[in-house]
Amino acid sequence: MASFSENSFAGQRVLVRVDFNVPLDENYNVTDNTRIRAALPTIKKLVGDGAKVILMSHLGRPKGGPDEKFSLKHICSEVANLLGQEVKFSSDCIGDIAKNEVEKLSNGSVLLLENLRFYKEEEGGDEFFAGQLAELGDAYVNDAFGTAHRAHASTAVIAKFFPTDKYFGFLMEQEVLSIERVLNSTERPVTAIVGGSKVSSKIAIIENLLSTVDHLIIGGGMAFTFIKAQGGEIGNSLVEDDKFELALQLLSLAESKGVQIHLPSDAIIANAFSANANVSSADITSIPVGWMGLDVGEKSVEQFSKIILQSKIVLWNGPMGVFELEPFANGTIAIANALVKATENGAFTLVGGGDSVAAINQFKLAEKVSYVSTGGGAMLESLEGIELPGIAAIKN
Repeated sequence: MASFSENSFAGQRVLVRVDFNVPLDENYNVTDNTRIRAALPTIKKLVGDGAKVILMSHLGRPKGGPDEKFSLKHICSEVANLLGQEVKFSSDCIGDIAKNEVEKLSNGSVLLLENLRFYKEEEGGDEFFAGQLAELGDAYVNDAFGTAHRAHASTAVIAKFFPTDKYFGFLMEQEVLSIERVLNSTERPVTAIVGGSKVSSKIAIIENLLSTVDHLIIGGGMAFTFIKAQGGEIGNSLVEDDKFELALQLLSLAESKGVQIHLPSDAIIANAFSANANVSSADITSIPVGWMGLDVGEKSVEQFSKIILQSKIVLWNGPMGVFELEPFANGTIAIANALVKATENGAFTLVGGGDSVAAINQFKLAEKVSYVSTGGGAMLESLEGIELPGIAAIKN
């Protein structure tokens, strides 16, 4: 596989698949530009090489053709401001309009194509549509990790039109290397922290991680299914009664692989799912009826932090409690702080999956861990051991 950083793209038309699927307010202003900022190093490298940079992305879920509110023209000025140079816009992503706009590009200039999903062929992975996009470029760069788990025309199918001139951008490269560093680690011990509300949504991840990690910390609502499966009293806490057998199977699988599973020993409990509820703490195996666990307790925080600080590699996927409500945020904040400390001590720390990313950003600690993944679904599928179509298309 060719190296993006070592190659010069001077004078070439370079098609870059970015993930500019960003939130807009009612006046079409970008309310969170994280994804645009994440793509800047790749775009700047190409501009610096003197390439003609052609950016393509989707935005939202338009139904049945062009729709003003999903037009990428709304984000053009935001991209230009962050990049520090003019970004031209093409009102179509294929055909004569797009070709003419590409024709007018000078070396070092940037063009943003209209929303790929205005064509149903994009999500359908249509080869002819991918070919129409491919006509616009001499080389293809995929820098959209957030869509790497989709076999769409612009993320996977297009790569076959560039047998030798296909590359990962810097962001994609970072994502792939970070996940591989966790899943194929030679450094020990490796710890994974898996939280969130349901065991059922994390089964495949837990099973795959059991072949990799030394310690698995389980928090969030899913912990109560494990506790009740082992005979604990969990009051009115969230539980998946039909997953007890599965929880016990995962515990014995961990034991057979020599992985230590760490469940919370205590919980912060409340008599209602509300920031204004009465709050107390309890042993996690004896929560009174009428009360529910909404965060891990102090003993659990201490126990989990100790394990994190002894680890060389730490993956965090999913919060410890209902961190959006202040009385139940402490467990998640403590885990985030332990990750920061572990990073300072030289550990490699990877945060991935929607809610943990939201949490680490909310606590303003994202800059203090080794890497925060930009792709929710893509990250989760990678952790399940699935080879993502957008990654396979470049590697193979």
